[in-house]
Amino acid sequence: MENRVRLGISSCLLGDNVRFDGGNRMDRFLTHSLAQFVDYVPVCPEIEAGFGVPREPFRLEGDPISPRLITVKTRVDYTERMVRWAKRRVKELEKENLHGFIFKSSSPSDGMMGVKVYTGKGRFVKKGVGIFARMFMQQFPLIPAEEDRRLHDPKIRENFVNRIFTLQRWRKTVSSGKVKRHLVDFHTRNKLLLLAHSPKHYRLMCRLMTDAKQMPVKDLFMKYENLLIQTLALRTTIRKNLNVLRYLLGYFKKRLSRDEEQELFEVFEQYRNKAVPLVVPTTLINHFARKYNLHHLLHQTYLHPHPVELTLKAHV
Repeated sequence: MENRVRLGISSCLLGDNVRFDGGNRMDRFLTHSLAQFVDYVPVCPEIEAGFGVPREPFRLEGDPISPRLITVKTRVDYTERMVRWAKRRVKELEKENLHGFIFKSSSPSDGMMGVKVYTGKGRFVKKGVGIFARMFMQQFPLIPAEEDRRLHDPKIRENFVNRIFTLQRWRKTVSSGKVKRHLVDFHTRNKLLLLAHSPKHYRLMCRLMTDAKQMPVKDLFMKYENLLIQTLALRTTIRKNLNVLRYLLGYFKKRLSRDEEQELFEVFEQYRNKAVPLVVPTTLINHFARKYNLHHLLHQTYLHPHPVELTLKAHV
């Protein structure tokens, strides 16, 4: 990757001792594996809003749609203070060119979903969103966001990483100039990745490309970006991946020997039955693409959507 991905992140996930008890929640995947390829922009709402370490813990109370930020023992309401800080911080983050954000799960300031909101008499519902996380996602609705706990799920992790690296490629395309041929090149290289996420959205994007001549360039890029973000937000599945793998097989028509074709069919079936991960059939496709000089396939980001060192496709 020529340019590193920039991610906002809750500071405690990097090992910073900023939690209310003076501890952290360092995540090894984020600090060791992913950190090789991204630049982090750490954010700690409580520290940056002026609260020290250690500090009395907060919790959300009241209406889950618009909860209050209350200290657990002294019952002080710090909602306005946190909101004022968050408004300033999201404005500052506009300058950071972020490709995504990783929040700390369950946090009353950083939790992205399912945060406890106490509704009275000791009762709570897990329907809240942390105050800063809510304001960030409202300010940047097109930026991929996830939280550390969900990233322990290999499928969610793979999807998030695909999204941030694809967004990086997209922004590089846009920065090279909003010219239709640049958009055509981007779509051509990423079309199978898009198909793996959503056949429906893939067809909409192809239709948009067909109608490109009748559309102002600015509108074309805006509509394409919106569809791109919507498409990538949908996760791939074994069924959708098999659809793409069979589509790829068509490029080898009259090239593969009978044994090679049979080998691919067998590997596809093993993947369908969850006997092997996705990396096995895609590696074999890459091998045959090189063998038969199908260089245009090697440019498909579906076959290498992120750095191979992350080994994500070995788990899905």
